Amino acid sequence: MSLAKTMRVRATARVEAVAPERGEGLMEFLKAYRDAVQEVVNELWRLKKTPSRATLHRAYYDRLRSRGFRAHHVSEIYKRARELVEATKSNDGSKPLLKKLTARIHPLDYKIDLKARALWLAVLNGEWVELKLKWYDYLDKYLDGSWRLGEVLVSYRRNGIFAYLVFNKEVQLKEPKTVMGVDLNFDNATCTIVDLNGNLITIYPLPYRGLRRALHLKKLAERLQKEHPRSWKYQRWIRRARARWLRRAKSILMDSAHYLAKRLVRIAEEYDAYVAFEGLKRVRENGNRDELAWELQLWCYRRVQEFAKYKALAKGLKTVLVNPRNTSRQSPNGKQLNFLDYKAVELGGVTTSRDVIASWNIALRGLKKLKQGLREEKRRERLMRGFWVTWSPDGLAGERMRTRPDARNPEAIELSTIVQNCWKLI
Repeated sequence: MSLAKTMRVRATARVEAVAPERGEGLMEFLKAYRDAVQEVVNELWRLKKTPSRATLHRAYYDRLRSRGFRAHHVSEIYKRARELVEATKSNDGSKPLLKKLTARIHPLDYKIDLKARALWLAVLNGEWVELKLKWYDYLDKYLDGSWRLGEVLVSYRRNGIFAYLVFNKEVQLKEPKTVMGVDLNFDNATCTIVDLNGNLITIYPLPYRGLRRALHLKKLAERLQKEHPRSWKYQRWIRRARARWLRRAKSILMDSAHYLAKRLVRIAEEYDAYVAFEGLKRVRENGNRDELAWELQLWCYRRVQEFAKYKALAKGLKTVLVNPRNTSRQSPNGKQLNFLDYKAVELGGVTTSRDVIASWNIALRGLKKLKQGLREEKRRERLMRGFWVTWSPDGLAGERMRTRPDARNPEAIELSTIVQNCWKLI
């Protein structure tokens, strides 16, 4: 039994847009949309139980339609408000106060021409606004016919308009042939690939310098702020220099995460690997008193994991998180493990690094999870083999499933011809 199945993958492309004639109609729509969502949030917040969508539709449809919203605008407004209230109450937060101008647009409320790079949005009172999209070359991969465009988010921030295009497609997951363990560090990543029997295939060290560069820029910004502790907020050149360095550091972090995730997925695709990462939690909180606190502030390990996860899914590969405890302190092959210093170790007479040992153990733990998943799937299959589906025009819905009679039970009912010809529930 394999783990191969079909899965829907979603990707969001952020595109800058330009509205002609300063976009007064679009701005009016975004403000009205935000105010409407806030109004619904205020009314739902006072209720002990969040109403159903049908109840919300009856309560707000006529009211919001009278303000010029289209039918799908109304449904997106109360669904967005319901999501905000439920999420905030589940986290014991305070009442949400919306400030950003963002609207979720249903596929029936926009028209797009990707070749002409134009997007038309339906706004208030049946009017339409045209947006010109600033296209990027890397977005051409979504135009190969395999991706479908779903909803669109339009947002106004930093004196600019941005459109978030949500693409999705069905992906056939590949049956893994190997397992790749990934040990993420501040300036490198180490990949170890093992086969399904646990035998070592190869090891890939992937050094990168992006986080070091971002850390240097952040130190420059904080050093400048420390030199002018009282006046930096009031001096324009200091604010601009500080903002420029921090903005550049943020861009470097994002680019480094994408770069590393692409390299990891490229290696995993070459070996048809099941990718295993460490399930790290509360790293920054636990390391605030450590001498590496500076590095931990910018160590975007979770972002790399998330990027690698969706990039791998787009290629039909799956990822998993494993227990990170003692991954660099245990021998992966049973040989003697001696620690030479904080970085170097000796494994069976061979000198290597703790990163290699950690990634090797991560791969073995990922292999263990893969085998557990296969056993669980086989167990479910065996259980489902004991059930048959029968159909009776006079029977109740809950009575249409019958267990296979036990031959050792003298009171077992013989299968009728209808049951013998029915299909198995899979």
